[in-house]
Amino acid sequence: MSKNHNYRVNHQIRAKEVRLIDEKGNQVGILPVKEALQIAQERDLDLVEIAPQARPPVCKIMDFGKFKYELKKKEREARKKQREHSIEVKDIRMKVRIDEHDLQVKLKHMREFLEDGDKVRVRLRFRGRENVHPELGENLFKKIVERLGDVCEVEVPPKKEGPFMIFTLAPKRKK
Repeated sequence: MSKNHNYRVNHQIRAKEVRLIDEKGNQVGILPVKEALQIAQERDLDLVEIAPQARPPVCKIMDFGKFKYELKKKEREARKKQREHSIEVKDIRMKVRIDEHDLQVKLKHMREFLEDGDKVRVRLRFRGRENVHPELGENLFKKIVERLGDVCEVEVPPKKEGPFMIFTLAPKRKK
């Protein structure tokens, strides 16, 4: 439940009179607190102070447990939607002389990330004499793009930085 809500339930209400709203949202009027509590108890519900700063304070008859549950549910949904809209960049590292089976495993992971809507940054590592042959990295880049072409597009073309060749793939835009 969000921390900025300050609800008072039943016996915590300090005012002598309150503006009462019933469980359907209709205004009942200004009543003494004892009478409002009695009405809530008759309906087997809680009397909740929702606007303590108002004069007189506003109270509503509701099932407070159900209210808190639905508030948490809404916050969970909001966090879930926030995750759906955020795009992460996943890192995949491999050597330029990678075995075919290992490449298949890496491609499978990249495909999963791209289908989930995440971007993939690939770092190809050159070791020793491999640094003299940048065409190895170019060939591997072309092979990766060819095999994942149905789900990705190249966002950042390959660029050699020290012992690495780095490029970024983004999921294909839906038309």
